[in-house]
Amino acid sequence: MKVIRNQGFKKAIIVTKILEDKRLLVVDSDTTIRFMDKDSLKMLGGFKVNIHHESYKTNVVYFSNSGAFFATLSSDCRTSRLYNVKTKKLISKVDRHHGEVSCVGIDPLERYMFSGGEDGKTFAIDIKSGKLVLTLPSHVDTINDIAFSKNGNWVATASYDRKISVFSLVTMTAKPKLKAHSAPVMQVRFLEKHRLISIDKKSSAIIWNLQTDKVISRLQGIHDDATKMTTSTDDKFLFIGTKLGYVLLYDLESYELLAPRYVKLATTITTLEYDADTDTLFVGTDDGFIMCYDIYENLDVIKEMLRNKNFDSIQAVVDENPVLAYTEVYKMVSNLWENTLAKARVALEHGDKEKAETLLNIFKSIPSKNKIIQKLIAEYAEYDKFVKFAKEGKLALAYSLANQHPSYKESKIYKSLEARWKKSLIQAQKYILDPKGAQQAKEILMPYRGISEKTKLIQEILTQSKVYKRFRAALGQKDFAICSELIKRYAFLKELPEYDVLMKYADSLYIQANEFLNNGETHSAMKMLQTLLLFDDFKEEAKEMMQTIETRQKFFNAVTQNDMESAYNMMALDEELELTEDGKRLQKLWNDASAKAGEYAVEGNAKGVAQALKEFMHISSKYQAIATIFAWCYMVQLEDAARADAPQATIERGIKNFVLSFGIQDQIETFYLQFKEKYKESKLTLEHLPQGSMEMWRPSMIVDSILDAS
Repeated sequence: MKVIRNQGFKKAIIVTKILEDKRLLVVDSDTTIRFMDKDSLKMLGGFKVNIHHESYKTNVVYFSNSGAFFATLSSDCRTSRLYNVKTKKLISKVDRHHGEVSCVGIDPLERYMFSGGEDGKTFAIDIKSGKLVLTLPSHVDTINDIAFSKNGNWVATASYDRKISVFSLVTMTAKPKLKAHSAPVMQVRFLEKHRLISIDKKSSAIIWNLQTDKVISRLQGIHDDATKMTTSTDDKFLFIGTKLGYVLLYDLESYELLAPRYVKLATTITTLEYDADTDTLFVGTDDGFIMCYDIYENLDVIKEMLRNKNFDSIQAVVDENPVLAYTEVYKMVSNLWENTLAKARVALEHGDKEKAETLLNIFKSIPSKNKIIQKLIAEYAEYDKFVKFAKEGKLALAYSLANQHPSYKESKIYKSLEARWKKSLIQAQKYILDPKGAQQAKEILMPYRGISEKTKLIQEILTQSKVYKRFRAALGQKDFAICSELIKRYAFLKELPEYDVLMKYADSLYIQANEFLNNGETHSAMKMLQTLLLFDDFKEEAKEMMQTIETRQKFFNAVTQNDMESAYNMMALDEELELTEDGKRLQKLWNDASAKAGEYAVEGNAKGVAQALKEFMHISSKYQAIATIFAWCYMVQLEDAARADAPQATIERGIKNFVLSFGIQDQIETFYLQFKEKYKESKLTLEHLPQGSMEMWRPSMIVDSILDAS
């Protein structure tokens, strides 16, 4: 790949990001912040923060998508800091980690700044107020990465403890930790279609299904320390940068490694960013360079080659840049190859080798195609013999040759043999149904006895005639449960024409179910899916579709009946509902209400919080999110009381009440330590207090003041 633009700086590049206003953000290891034109790399502005970062393997600097806020570690890594870009003022800092801060992040909706540390903790700071709002589920070792889903609903943390934590910022609840890595997890990133990718210290990469929490695939071919990764906007391609300066390219549908050296540089790759507008890959390096690559490099070249029918050169260009194989231009070449191959096969079947070679000649100079061509022509050297055996009825010899030369199986002669076999099989089956017809069945199938792949089936049909009769009877009565059970126990049934009929029926049900779903006819779709549950090949997919339909029906019924509790609870079960118009409207109502509640929480105004969230107090899926806001509000009350030198007994009562309501949270632990320093004579011990939990909190536990509650 050729560099189309580049720009050099004195220090290592540690952040490249395309902001919402289309500017390219570039940050170096001295936290010099530059805003650039992404198309020309011209400087548009910037400023210096003068925090030097010795290490930048993790996200030590993080900008919000709009570019309005940024988070950074201090030079000594003892604190993380949140700044307003416009005013250059410090909004907040986190100094509560035990040990160093390891990484920072800002969610896509610009609500929270996250600070991960060596202590395995991740603190979330409210961006508007700078106050600590919540702590993500802890790890037992260093947090190495923090990532967010595009919609801002989910946050994931990767840790040295080899686990990944995934947390919902909508319900404030955690999924079970993802465990499959054998080494510390260093990077994590959300993908479309409910997937997530993680890479560990041994450069083992895993693709996860976030709906099932199962491993989908393990990527092959990473033989170097992976430093950064990014994806094309449609998540079609994955780019992984490495310490030795390689960019690896993967297909995110097949998970195939397309190019182990898509880009090769002489220095460590420190940043990767993809521009959807221009299909440009921005690569930042340890020696201070930004380099830009057009991932569709040479597309115009192969268009011209196609016009000139220069196919061998097209393949050479595509081999250099595998992304071009996914373009419409290359699909035209592929279709031409397939059509030409089919025509050449027909010519060879007619004994016209010269015509076949003439047809294929335009592809001969392509090594990969030439191998196929030579193999095809060599295979057809015995085709006349195959035809002779077929016409003379020497079926065992004909089938033996077809097995040696698989290309023959595409021929009309072979298809004719198979049609005759199926016809014989159907005739034999009719006799098998007659108690006196066994001998006639044997005679009909006799010519096929010497054919290895058919002999076993013939023996099973003749010896398992009762099974076959039962299968046919069940099929005739549409008793698919019995059909499915018999197929599980007797594999030979899959070779029979009746099985093909059964599978075609199942396919038609599946197609109809999807058509009904697309047309909003869920009742009809459910009928089809109920039947599909009886087919093993369709059972799991039918279950998932039925569950989705049931959830969505409940959701839309709830919206129609103004049953907001059920509607929000359904949204918590199925994130896709948020993409519907009703879902967007309901999510906006919650976002607006929780933002307003946050403004009251900053003031320690519990009445205001309760008033802002009044419409949500009866919705169980929101309880933990509401509990988080009230815990924040009560912490403000405690902090205000301590600053006002409130009596020791008052603050002790507040601590007890907080722990009783929410359990021992990081916020209360930090406050307790500060309290003990100020009130040294206090005998209050946090661990000995009766403890509640966020999970058990209910709106009935709301009080105006955590200090006065009984």
